[in-house]
Amino acid sequence: MDYRYIEQLLERYWRCETTLQEEEILRTFFSQDDIPAGLERYKALFRYEKTEPQTDVLGADFDDRMMARIESQRTVKARVIRMPQRLRPLFKAAAVVAILLTLSNAMQVALVGDTPTAPNQPATIQRGSSVAAMGDSASIDTVKHAGMTTAPQSDVIIK
Repeated sequence: MDYRYIEQLLERYWRCETTLQEEEILRTFFSQDDIPAGLERYKALFRYEKTEPQTDVLGADFDDRMMARIESQRTVKARVIRMPQRLRPLFKAAAVVAILLTLSNAMQVALVGDTPTAPNQPATIQRGSSVAAMGDSASIDTVKHAGMTTAPQSDVIIK
């Protein structure tokens, strides 16, 4: 037999150009038992609708249940957010930064061993430390304010 018409309908079907009547012709053709070997691979595609039960059907009361659910929802009120509430995360971040800076300063003082010296004793400064740099700048500032030309070297012992 010549199945050119069915093959033409299949070509149009793949290009989405068939009408509903032509698709029904394809379904009835592939529901037969005697199908040529070349068209056997399309058999399951067109038989699917008739062999599978329709289980994905919405119930008769679906619309009523959905409308009841929509109508029962309460309205949402807008919340007013004041400026302190908006800035609260910023305040928390500033507090954390302040705590970290305070702790790092305390650790630096504890590790360097910056103990206040008596006025009679010379200050001991280690080379390469930040305390030595601070001591040098303090000496220079003292010399500038006092109007001196050089700083007294007897008060500072460098190790």
